[in-house]
Amino acid sequence: MAAEGKNGEIELVSVTKRFADTVAVDNVSLRIPQGAYCCLLGPSGCGKTTILRMIAGHETPSQGDIRIGGASVVGQPPLRRGTAMMFQAYALFPHLSVLDNVAFSLKMRGLDREARHKQAHELLSKVRLDQFADRLPAQLSGGQQQRVALARALITNPRVLLLDEPLSALDEYLRLRMRGELRRMQKQLGITFVHVTHTQLEAIAVADMLVVMDQGRIEQAASPNTIYNTPRTAYVARFIGGQNVLSGKVEGVSDGTATLRDAGGGRLTVPLGGAKPQPGSQLYIAIRRDRIAVARAAGDVSNASEVNVVRGKVHSIEYQGSYAKVTIDLLQPEEFVANVPDVDFVRSPVEIGDEVLARWSVGDVRLLEGAGGSGDKQIYADAELI
Repeated sequence: MAAEGKNGEIELVSVTKRFADTVAVDNVSLRIPQGAYCCLLGPSGCGKTTILRMIAGHETPSQGDIRIGGASVVGQPPLRRGTAMMFQAYALFPHLSVLDNVAFSLKMRGLDREARHKQAHELLSKVRLDQFADRLPAQLSGGQQQRVALARALITNPRVLLLDEPLSALDEYLRLRMRGELRRMQKQLGITFVHVTHTQLEAIAVADMLVVMDQGRIEQAASPNTIYNTPRTAYVARFIGGQNVLSGKVEGVSDGTATLRDAGGGRLTVPLGGAKPQPGSQLYIAIRRDRIAVARAAGDVSNASEVNVVRGKVHSIEYQGSYAKVTIDLLQPEEFVANVPDVDFVRSPVEIGDEVLARWSVGDVRLLEGAGGSGDKQIYADAELI
C-alpha cells in the first residue's frame, strides 16, 4: 500500500518551542530516516508530545525548521504534510459503522461511496477486522477499536504516521499483542512511524530508533540495543532501566583503566575508552543488572582489597520467573539491583536482611558522560538501525 515513492524522512533543525515563559522543546536537532519506527521516550513534560504535534502541524516552532522528505513543512496545514495522526483517545464516531469510521476522511475528500468502501475494506483486512466492518465501535474490544483507529489513520495513504501514546488505554495483555501488531503493520507498509510513549519496555519492543528525552532536550538517539547496552549518560541509564549507576572519585589511571573510590570506601574500576579524567574527579559508571553476582557476606570479613564489589543489605526480593530481582541497600544514594538467574538463586539463595556482596567484571562496566544528572550535549544523529 502506501509508501512507494514517498519520502517520509523527518528532520528537525534547531527546533525550539516556547509556551509563554516555558521552554517545552529546547534547540532540538534530529533526523529520522525514511521507513524507521522511531519512539520518542521520556517522562511527562519532557517535550516529546510537543515534538509530535509540531511534526503534525498542530503546533508551530518558535524557532528552527521541520522538514519532511527534504522540504520544509513549517506553516503548512496538517493535510498538506503527508502525515496522519493516531491519538491516545481513539475518537471513533459511535454512530458510524467500523467501515464508515475508516472511510470517513475519504468521504470528506469527496470520494464516492464505492471507492472509499473498497479502500476501507482493504485496510480492515490488513488489520484483521474485515469481518467486523458492519459493527459499531461500542461492539468492539479495546484492542479492536485501536486497530480501527489505526486503519482510519492509514486510509489517507500518509508518508508518516504519528502515534500519541497509542497503547496507554489498553490492559497489559492487549498492550503486548498490539505492540506486535504495530510493528508488523509498520514493516508491511514501509512508512515512517513516530510513536510517543513514557513506557520503556514498549519503546524497546517496537522501535528501531529510540530517542530518550528530558527537559525538552535529547539525551541520546540510537537503536534500542545501543541505548540499553551502552547508555550515554546517568539519566539515560536510570530511565531506561536494567542498569545500576554508581559513582566514585578517581584515585588513579593505568593502562586505559581508572580506579575509583566510592562513598562506602569500595574500589571500582572502569575502562576509559579514550577519556582522560583528572585525579579526584567524580565519575559515573553503569553496570547491567544481569551482570551482577550476589553472595552472602562472610561474617565481618572486609572487601576493601577487592575491586568491583559492593557490600550491602538485601532490601527486597522479587521472583520474576527466569530470574530473581534482588534490591540491595548501599551507602550510595542509588538503588542497586541484581537480576540473579533463577538457577543461581535457587543454588545460593539470599534472604531479605542478609548482608551480601555484589560483584561484577570490569568488562561489564560502562563509563557515563557528564555528571549524574541530565546530560548537556546536543545530539544530531541518524538512527543506528538494528
